[in-house]
Amino acid sequence: MTKRRSRGDGGLHWDESRQRWIASVTVGYTPAGKRIVRKASDPKKSEALRKLKEKVRDYEDGLAIAPHNYTVAEAVEYWFALMAKKGRAGGTIKKNRSLIDNHVIPAVGARKLRELSVEDVEKWLESKTEVLGSDALKQLHSILNQSVKKAMARDKVKRNVVELAEIPEGRDGRPSKAMNLDQAEAVLKAAVGSSLEAYIVLSILIGARPEELRPLTWDHVDLDGRPAARGMPMEPPSINVWRSVRAKGETKTKKSRRTLAMPMRCVEALRSLKARQMAAAKKEGEEWSDTRLVFCTRNGTQRNVTNVLRDVRVVYRKAGLNPAEWTVRELRHTFVSLLSNEARVPIEHISRLVGHDGTAVTEAVYRKQLRPVLEEGATAMDLIFPGDDRAA
Repeated sequence: MTKRRSRGDGGLHWDESRQRWIASVTVGYTPAGKRIVRKASDPKKSEALRKLKEKVRDYEDGLAIAPHNYTVAEAVEYWFALMAKKGRAGGTIKKNRSLIDNHVIPAVGARKLRELSVEDVEKWLESKTEVLGSDALKQLHSILNQSVKKAMARDKVKRNVVELAEIPEGRDGRPSKAMNLDQAEAVLKAAVGSSLEAYIVLSILIGARPEELRPLTWDHVDLDGRPAARGMPMEPPSINVWRSVRAKGETKTKKSRRTLAMPMRCVEALRSLKARQMAAAKKEGEEWSDTRLVFCTRNGTQRNVTNVLRDVRVVYRKAGLNPAEWTVRELRHTFVSLLSNEARVPIEHISRLVGHDGTAVTEAVYRKQLRPVLEEGATAMDLIFPGDDRAA
């Protein structure tokens, strides 16, 4: 007579309804004393036993047991939902959604996650080199990498093969450029009297990011400065670059939160803008508040990327530049270029003025030689742009 197995030793039996051999074994117990059972099934007895042995080996090795039917698309969608709940900026969410819908899910979404290989990932990224730039390829890799990490944490896959995949170089993007001194002067002159005169002046003369200027409020602008007091130096007019349109209003990096002295040309443009806004508020019977936006729409709401670009392009055209060839961000690039090439300001100072974590970032972003109140930029720009074209 065959000796019966002890409880927990496992078993192998034929399931008539499923027409499969079922192999099972108890591999441990939960803290509550409940059995942890691993099962495997297959029409063939030998295959059911082999699959069970593989699952037991994985469990003993401390590896997660990946579901056979869990797909890459499911992993990516789970990660995206978590990312969106964390309050990321709308632009980031929209960009990731587009990359997922257009490049991730159509190509590798149906692949079973446990079957995804390094070769699969590298072939997929390589297939995108003709249509995407290097930065976009890095973003695709990052989306899939973070998705698989979350799947690992939830015992959906054993390891992250995406981390092992190399990222190829993408197609060349449109190179960013900067205006020379003559072009910058022409743009500043063309901006006089326009709705975004002060915006353009600040962009070129202090190098603030577009996402830092759009949420700027008057209570973060000091148009008068402070005279020298006993034992204290004079503080020039300045702006506090403490917020951006990013999630929760945070600046891009910790060093991006900075206070910048303003050249007189910036002060004059901002004083003129503030006077016009105060007069408009008085005419409408509204009470003026320093919490108002410096650069706002006619309705007093915050400007977005589209309407800033629209108005800046009008100035570009008036200055004799082709609007299609220039972006808003290149006003900031012009600031860096002029400091480096016209004023010979050291890259260490430029890096602090533009809010970078170090000179390596400045060099990588701008590819030119290339934070208290920082005065280097204001002093240099007063030398480059003396006086005011308002009377011209």
